[in-house]
This record gives sequence, C-alpha cells and structure tokens, in this order.
Amino acid sequence: QVQLAESGGGLVQAGESLRLSCAASGSIFSIYTGAWHRQAPGKQRELVTEITRGGNTYYTDSVKGRFTISRDNAKNTMYLQMDSLKPEDTAVYYCAAGDGRGITPWKYWGQGTQVTVSS
Repeated sequence: QVQLAESGGGLVQAGESLRLSCAASGSIFSIYTGAWHRQAPGKQRELVTEITRGGNTYYTDSVKGRFTISRDNAKNTMYLQMDSLKPEDTAVYYCAAGDGRGITPWKYWGQGTQVTVSS
C-alpha cells in the first residue's frame, strides 16, 4: 500500500517562504511523475506543479518564478520550495503521484497540509 505524507505547512506572512515535503512509503517518485496540488476554500483543487521521472517540470502561471519543485529519489521524498508567498497562496496543499497531468487520474494522494499566508 503506497502512502504519501506531506509536512511543512504552517502560517507565514506575505513575502516569507515555506518548504513542503512529501515522503513516500516506497520508490514512487522514481517510477511516477510527482505533483503538488492545492485547494483553497470554496475553490476546486488545482495542479500547482509537477516533476517527471526525467526531471522535466511544469508550473501553473501564478507560481512561476516563486515555487520550485524537486525530489530526492534516495529519500523517496518530493519537495516544494515556496518563496515570496502571497495571501492567495493560502490553501491545503496535496502531493500526488501518477502518470502526469492530463494523462490519467493521479494514482496516489497525500492527506494534505495547510498553508496560510497572512497579509
């Protein structure tokens, strides 16, 4: 049974940084594309960024230049470095693993971690 567990969320002020981690129970990120999604109150869950097995990355426009996705296959962990945070980044952040955006539904999901950015 594959499990993903996020950590690193919290309350920060606008302009500050956070780093989220997603620990996998197995070598998931060397097999699948890893991704971070987020869901703000009253909004649909959205894809924020993904990283393929080959290291190619995708970012949604609103986070380009501020967020960086990475992974450490040896540690079975994926990261999301979030800099210059804005109040509109407030959401529950979920990590996921699968075949990639628009291909098939994401296969594995974490439970989510809350990120709150105050103005």
